[in-house]
Amino acid sequence: MTEIPEHLLKRSRDRRAALGLGGDDAGNGGDDAAAKPAADKPATTAGSAPAPAASTAPAGRAAAPAPAAPPPPKPDTPVVAAYKQRRRVPFWAMAALGVLPVWAFLYARALTEQPEEVAGPIGIGAEVYASCQSCHPGGNEGVGYAFAGGEVLETFPHIEDQIRYVYFGTEQYNIAGVEIYGNPDREGGPHITGARNVMPGFGGELTDEEILSVVCHERFTLGGADPSGDYAEEYETWCSEEAPVFADLEAGGALADLDQRVEGVMPIGNEPIPGSPPSE
Repeated sequence: MTEIPEHLLKRSRDRRAALGLGGDDAGNGGDDAAAKPAADKPATTAGSAPAPAASTAPAGRAAAPAPAAPPPPKPDTPVVAAYKQRRRVPFWAMAALGVLPVWAFLYARALTEQPEEVAGPIGIGAEVYASCQSCHPGGNEGVGYAFAGGEVLETFPHIEDQIRYVYFGTEQYNIAGVEIYGNPDREGGPHITGARNVMPGFGGELTDEEILSVVCHERFTLGGADPSGDYAEEYETWCSEEAPVFADLEAGGALADLDQRVEGVMPIGNEPIPGSPPSE
């Protein structure tokens, strides 16, 4: 440190006194005050960096603590583990299972004997007979007489008489004054017109072909007529698929004048007539 000459110090004190800044005491105090900071000020060595100034910025928020690690998953139960390891059903197998019921139905149908489909007048008559079920259920006795067990053959030994009665019905027979519409010699007594409710007439409601067909169904399917025995000739003439009467009606012929076109049949006519006894 360089020592300041005394004359320079005195000049400084005088100058301060002239300016009203204090005399010697002030000067001494000033020198001491000036010297004290200098003395108190820590010396810095060459090459040392000054201490950084204290920051006046607000303190930052402390970082949140890291979340705790999740607990390890619980091990699967034996049942769940077995389910996860089970082999999955392939998608094509689901489609195959979907059509399995259809395949089973077709297989069962193939093994089941199908009912024989009957063509010709007897097949047509089975469908037409639906309108007769309410009075003759299944060919049995109901509101009307029974056909089953040969009953219809007892009443009508000739198919022409039955066709005529189905065509005209009870009302027309009553108007014509015909009392017995079937076999007058019927065992147990003949059937009297109107004695057992009313038989509707189907002429005009059904075609002549349908009337023949339903009568064939009543005689051979429900009544038990044997197409290869006593009623073979009737069957071949009226009720088989190749029957000439059926072919005539299919071609547009009428029942009323059928006897004029087909040999060996009894006249049916345009009005009711009494029934016929069995042929000798």
